[in-house]
Amino acid sequence: MLQRRNLAVLAVTLSIVGAMVLMVSYSVTLYRLFCDATGLGGFTQRVEANTAAIGDRTVTVYFSTDVAPNLPWRFYPQQQKVEVRLGESVLVFFTAENLSDRDYVGHATFNVTPEKAGIYFNKIQCFCFDEEKLSAHQKVDMPVVFYIDPKLATDPGAANIDSITLAYTFFVSAQPDGAKDLARLKDEPLTADEGKLLFATNCAACHDAKRNKTGPALGNVVGRKAGTTPGFVYSSALAKSDITWTPELLDKWLTNPRAMVPSTKMPVRFADPKLRGNVIRYLQSLGSPQGAAAPSPAGDPKG
Repeated sequence: MLQRRNLAVLAVTLSIVGAMVLMVSYSVTLYRLFCDATGLGGFTQRVEANTAAIGDRTVTVYFSTDVAPNLPWRFYPQQQKVEVRLGESVLVFFTAENLSDRDYVGHATFNVTPEKAGIYFNKIQCFCFDEEKLSAHQKVDMPVVFYIDPKLATDPGAANIDSITLAYTFFVSAQPDGAKDLARLKDEPLTADEGKLLFATNCAACHDAKRNKTGPALGNVVGRKAGTTPGFVYSSALAKSDITWTPELLDKWLTNPRAMVPSTKMPVRFADPKLRGNVIRYLQSLGSPQGAAAPSPAGDPKG
């Protein structure tokens, strides 16, 4: 009888010890799953698509990057911040460059602050989803597509949030086997939807396809003579430029507008030829001037 009791006690003890070992072994994974589900610690959410309605409230999203000391990469955002509407899909780019003579596999950790915004920050596409290989001296632009859930506006605990910082840190990967090669992004053109998002993120504050805003409407711009959009008051420099927009001239314009047409008021430049190409492809998808309806006039246009 005593021996049976001792065996029972031993079995219970071994079961408890086994459970504790199992919990310790999987504690990091369980904690990460919990953070993913709740946004704890500023963890963002991962989703397949944006199904949210776009709201009126705007939030400023700032970007922060860092690299672990043992990873010889340069890593930085191509934009310091973006203004986004809740529910609006946004495309931004980060650049990674391997400064060494050997290939490295990196893994990016991430979070947002304030931490309570994590549950509402949804990523559709991100380099942080995988282990990423960057070859020696290679430089690559990496897209991130995200949106902020409109439910942020109805959460009493998040009602005062008007800015969010998305932060990344790249580390040397502890699991380099099976890593994706960032070279896939080097010459890969954006999809039509991504081109539209690129326009929305970088151009839509001043431009729309169908109506004049601070800048002229850009629907049917390819093949159109510069300075001729109905209802828009252009700078005299652009109105007198005698330019007809071709993809080649748009590329030159987006590289440095004020070098191409001195005294123009266009302030935005795209240093990256890949980004210029994708913006131009999106503009081409909007059609040609033939048969285009006149855009809605702007209230206070600036040329």
